[in-house]
Amino acid sequence: MSITPKPDDYRMPIGAEAEEFFHLGLMCSTGETSPVDMVSAHKWFNIAAMRGTREAVRHRCEISREMSSAEIAAAQRAARTWLTRH
Repeated sequence: MSITPKPDDYRMPIGAEAEEFFHLGLMCSTGETSPVDMVSAHKWFNIAAMRGTREAVRHRCEISREMSSAEIAAAQRAARTWLTRH
């Protein structure tokens, strides 16, 4: 009898996971796959930074200069919401 793990049982290494979040931030900030969305980019850079990607900190800082305080607050709320659900 073999036991097949559920998708939730699979875990990416912390470093790889952080890099994926960083790449999502890059895609959102450059409009690579959809229109530019700085709020989403900030959210993904924030999550990547929390998981150890130093470059995400720099990118988050850079895009923050182009965002209003309301947009930054929305990005921070979105990051918190995402983290509580995942």
